Formats: sequence, structure tokens, C-alpha cells
Amino acid sequence: MNILILGSGGREHALAWAVLQNPKCDRLIVAPGNAGIAMIADCADLDVTDPEAVVGFAVEESIDFVIIGPEAPLAAGVADALDAAGILAFGPSAAAARLEASKSFTKEICDACAAPTAGWARFADAAAARDYVSAQGAPIVVKADGLAAGKGVVVAETVEEAHAAIDDMFGGAFGAAGAEVVIEEFMTGEEASFFVLSDGENVLPIGTAQDHKRIGEGDTGPNTGGMGAYSPAPVLTDAVAEAALERIVKPTVAEMARRGTPFRGVLYAGLMIEGGEPRLVEYNVRFGDPECQALMMRLGGQALDLMLACAEGRLAGMEVSWAQDHAMTIVMAAKGYPGSYAKGSVIGGLDAPPEDSHHMVFHAGTARADGTWRANGGRVLNVTARGATLQEARDRAYAMVEGIDWPEGVFRRDIGWRAL
Repeated sequence: MNILILGSGGREHALAWAVLQNPKCDRLIVAPGNAGIAMIADCADLDVTDPEAVVGFAVEESIDFVIIGPEAPLAAGVADALDAAGILAFGPSAAAARLEASKSFTKEICDACAAPTAGWARFADAAAARDYVSAQGAPIVVKADGLAAGKGVVVAETVEEAHAAIDDMFGGAFGAAGAEVVIEEFMTGEEASFFVLSDGENVLPIGTAQDHKRIGEGDTGPNTGGMGAYSPAPVLTDAVAEAALERIVKPTVAEMARRGTPFRGVLYAGLMIEGGEPRLVEYNVRFGDPECQALMMRLGGQALDLMLACAEGRLAGMEVSWAQDHAMTIVMAAKGYPGSYAKGSVIGGLDAPPEDSHHMVFHAGTARADGTWRANGGRVLNVTARGATLQEARDRAYAMVEGIDWPEGVFRRDIGWRAL
């Protein structure tokens, strides 16, 4: 079959790599893709947030199946347009994608189905939000209500820090995403990610992971899109995963169906776990980045079969075939990220690391010209390895990092510290 993946980051490189392991894939196009993806698949210049353009391209290229990577095309209704055109797509409708596109919508869903989550309030006015924070005290969490590319969350240690975050958000730091803010109770515990597929009715767990959001070692400094991840997550034991499935995920899927907006696609539940009890931090309606890179290393070619079953409404009876293995991905970022950073620095050694089913460098933000690799983004490389144990996966991944010559690149040396 002819397959189109929408997106341009490390997540899409990992999805492309996994899809190509499956013999069902005859031709793969990634739009717009990136320089690393272009080494394994065709890339096409396409505005992936334009539903009409995506449908037109899919028809022109005789595409049988579209996998939507990032959240923006989902919120723009690309899955709806493909469905209307009779083209099979993996990803929720715009209405169902509100589980990520609006923090307050997710909170309302949780309240409606009694899914455990943090206490919250929504504000469209900065003064009222500041007054609420002053009354609640700190630590407290301030979130831009809309899509902010994984960066619109501030865990404020002081009231003053929360007030500054409120002013930034209402001041336009996150554009339209910050037109309203959600302020949440600070939850203690250990955070982990739980991934399930839903075809609107049936739910299939497909893996767990933990990522490191902070830029600095020991989980310090500002939040990023993610500096590394590993799968599985030890804190998400079978008992905790079952509790999350029965108390949070299944009630959410049922509530979405009850409202006439069934959720079809991958649902990524960010959980806070304390004393074996999970509470929902947030939902994402696509694979996490960089969690996806670790998950795809473990799933391999069966990822395509699972996504097809999900899109075709036949998840009932599907099973995931897991190897008893672990995977870790380490993000190499441009110096200065998540703040301002320079593009164009030369990266050496990228052709040296072995790339196979146990070792892969997924490209998130690179460019290639005249035989030279250069940095072209904030998060640039996702160095990923599998092993029989998490320690083995970690050792392999860091050995690969050491083989990459990029003086302007930064990375954390403690990915996996909570588990190890």
C-alpha cells in the first residue's frame, strides 16, 4: 500500500522507520519530512495544516493510508477532510482532538466522567487569574489553554513566578494559545506516559514511557519539548496501568462517544503516580515526542498493523507482541534551547553510528548540503537504542552520542535516572 506520514520531526522519522519494517508498505512519502527522513523515504513540500491541500496530494499520489504525526493538522481538521474524501487516516477528528487542543475541555471531560485529575480553574482575565493564584498559594501550575508546542506549561514554585507566567501568557508569549489560561493544583508523585489506541469504542494499550521535560540534569531548569525518554516506564506497573485504563482512559473514551465525538487514534495519557494511584496530568492526541522514538524501536513493523486496525475500527481482538526489551532515546539540542539558539552548526559523525533494529539516530531538526550535516532546529537529533535491560539500552545510546561530533550540541547525561 501507499502510505503518507504528515510531519517533520524526530517522531515522524521514527514512525517512517517503523512503517518501512512492514511488508505492507509499498511506497512511503513523508510531508514535509526533513533531511534525515529523506535518507529513507520520499519527502514532499506540503502544508500539512491545509486539509484541502492534504486531500488533493493524497488523491494525486494514490495514497491508501495517511498517518498524522503532529497535533496541528489534527486540530485543523485534516483527519475529517480525509475521512470525507474516503481516504483512510490514523488520527482523531478536530472535535476529538480538543482533548489536546484545549486544556479546559479535557478538564471538563474528566469532571464529567469522574476521571481523577488535579483541581483546576479557567481564566480569560489576567487580574482574576492572579487573584486566584494569590489565594491558592504555590507551588501551582499555569497552562496556556491552547496548543503551545509542548511549551505552554509553567510549574511555578512561588506566587510571583505564577503571576509572571500569567502575564506572559496573556501578553502573547504563546500567541492565541494563551488567550485563556488554566490554573491547576500542583500534583506530587512521579510522572509517566501511557499510550493506548482507540477506534472510538475499543481501547488497546500499546506501551508506557517516561520522558524528561526539563533542560537541566536532575530535572532542573525550564521545560522543553522533551530531552529524552525510555520505555517501558517501571513506575507504570501492571496494576497502575490497569487502574489508569479503567478509571481514566476508558471513561474518557466512553464520554467522548456519548457526546457524539468518538476518539479514534492514539491517546497519550500523561499521568502523575503517587502511592500506586494515577491521576491525569494531560492528554495528547498523537504520539509523544520523544517517547514515540523509544516506542517505535520496540514495536517495529507491527506499529503499522496496529495503526491500520485502529483506523479501520477493528481493534477488538488485536494484541501487541512485545519483546522483553527496553529502549532509550537521548535528545541532542542546539545550545541555548529552549530559548534562542543558532542554526547552521556543523554536525560530524552522523554517518558513523550503526543503524539497525537496535541503534538508530532519528533526525528532528537537521539540514544537509554538500555532504555536510547541519543543525536546523532546537531539538536536532534523537539518539535511540534498544537493549535487554534499561542499563544496556542507556549504555548503547550514550556510546552513540559520544560518537557524534557536535560542539554546539547539548544533551542531558542522566536520562533514565529515576528508573536506574
